[in-house]
Amino acid sequence: MASRTPRKATPRPAKASDVLDVTVVLLEGGMASTAIAPIEVFHSAGVLWNWLRGESQEPRFRVRMASVDGRTVSSLTSQKLVPDCAIADVRQTDIIIVSASGWDLQDRIMKNTALLSWLRKWHRRGAFVAGICTGVAFLAEAGLLDGRRATTHWAMGEVLRQRYPDVLWQTEQFVTEDRGVLCSGGVYAAIDLSLYLVQRFCGHEIALKCARSLLVSMPRGSQSGFAVTPLSRAHDDGKIREVEDWLRRHFQRDTSIERLAGRAGLSARTFIRRFKAATGCLPGAYVQMLRIAAARELLERGGTSVQAVCTKVGYEDAAFFRGLFKRHTGMTPADYRARFAAMTFERGETSPGSMPAPSGSA
Repeated sequence: MASRTPRKATPRPAKASDVLDVTVVLLEGGMASTAIAPIEVFHSAGVLWNWLRGESQEPRFRVRMASVDGRTVSSLTSQKLVPDCAIADVRQTDIIIVSASGWDLQDRIMKNTALLSWLRKWHRRGAFVAGICTGVAFLAEAGLLDGRRATTHWAMGEVLRQRYPDVLWQTEQFVTEDRGVLCSGGVYAAIDLSLYLVQRFCGHEIALKCARSLLVSMPRGSQSGFAVTPLSRAHDDGKIREVEDWLRRHFQRDTSIERLAGRAGLSARTFIRRFKAATGCLPGAYVQMLRIAAARELLERGGTSVQAVCTKVGYEDAAFFRGLFKRHTGMTPADYRARFAAMTFERGETSPGSMPAPSGSA
């Protein structure tokens, strides 16, 4: 394969009031749900929960479907998906979602080479680019994943690892984000990725309401850990990125500067300087944010005492944890749980009073 050196993306920050344009790319022979699920999640953000509660609707996204040539696409199960346009007709997009293609990746890529340059073009313009399941291969072929963290369907992990050795494959993850390029694992991780993006652009509360109204869970980070939103800005310091990856998996452990510096092979002083330059915050503050993010998820599930949450995320002093949590979220842990755990559900039923019938319904 020819060497590819794409320019760095500079994703455009979104204001809370922005309505963002999403383009879902349809590919022949893929799983229809990897296109439909993102469309429905983005369409629901700011809309469905509000409608269910009789409140004014505030759409956050405009969504379109595009195929490479503008023609109807047939899914793996022969469902016909009719696009709104061809990719060449897209004049504005903030987010691109590449849905899954068939399993014969080499053949699919050869038949859709126009997609590769199109993805590179929009990435250079600052669009966030995401791949779902086998759709991740198109991002890798376009060179957008070189030197970046990525995931894909577990069954394709080794194939893609051999084909694209410059990608930092983390196939145990459901969702990855690295400098404006996102990937998700299997078919239904499309929902995780879509909700992750809703949270990324609209905030935690909008994403949580969207998830609850659709009766799905919030994004999973991995099969064995907490779903923790990436915290740092984009950077190219490989040693610091390795430490960040370790911290996301082990934030409950002892995270002394000496131990972290040792993992990076740096002196403590050099490590602190490089960590701050790369991430924008000191190591201690970074760990605090990881722990608070994990605590929020535990509290949203309800049924766990504040003391138990405190211990699980790595703190022993409950009073210190309460103060830290309030400083980060504006609420005490108990208030946060009362507000957000009320929107949780068990499969087959919603929590009492959390989902009033729409206005005018019987």
